Amino acid sequence: MTGKPDAADIAYIRALAEEGRTAPPLNGPIMIAAGVIFGAAAVAQWAIQTDVVKVSPWAQLWVWVGAGALFAVALAVLINRMKSKPGYGHVRNEAVGEAWFGVGMVIFTVWLGLMAMGFTTGDWTAMRIMPSLVFAAYGSAWMVAGAMGRTGWLKGVAVLSYAGAVLLGAVSHLTIGYLVFAGLLMLVTVIPGVILTRQEPAEIV
Repeated sequence: MTGKPDAADIAYIRALAEEGRTAPPLNGPIMIAAGVIFGAAAVAQWAIQTDVVKVSPWAQLWVWVGAGALFAVALAVLINRMKSKPGYGHVRNEAVGEAWFGVGMVIFTVWLGLMAMGFTTGDWTAMRIMPSLVFAAYGSAWMVAGAMGRTGWLKGVAVLSYAGAVLLGAVSHLTIGYLVFAGLLMLVTVIPGVILTRQEPAEIV
């Protein structure tokens, strides 16, 4: 025995790597949920700031807190459903899942930091950066997803997300920026989510 891997071992390792890379992506429904829930929250904030809906300005905070809570519930349900599908636990889906988890934590912690800044200083201007931050973070996660699956169109979604971050910076001082944010969410979450969902395998019976 030489201790060196033979051709069969190498072929097996290569097959495992390719299986992980080509495993079907399973995060489509999660992206749809994120786009719909947070897109609706952005429209609600626009409605409050333009007096389409006449409520206390503090209602804007509860809109986003409620959206976050609703998404957390949806995320738990959807992840539980993912566990019954082929490809769950493969390298590609684990890596993409970790990328999106990291993105979520960045967005959440920066939001908390900006909230703390607003409460302590009374100046909420810094919150204007949040939409651009969200889209820059989304772009990075989509780039990872595209690289893991060698999927060019997902990298295209990443580039669109980065472009969206720049556009949102340009309109951050305008109330219409919330509608732009909601519309862009449809492009970089809901539509890709629908495409990915259609590519999913059936559940294991």
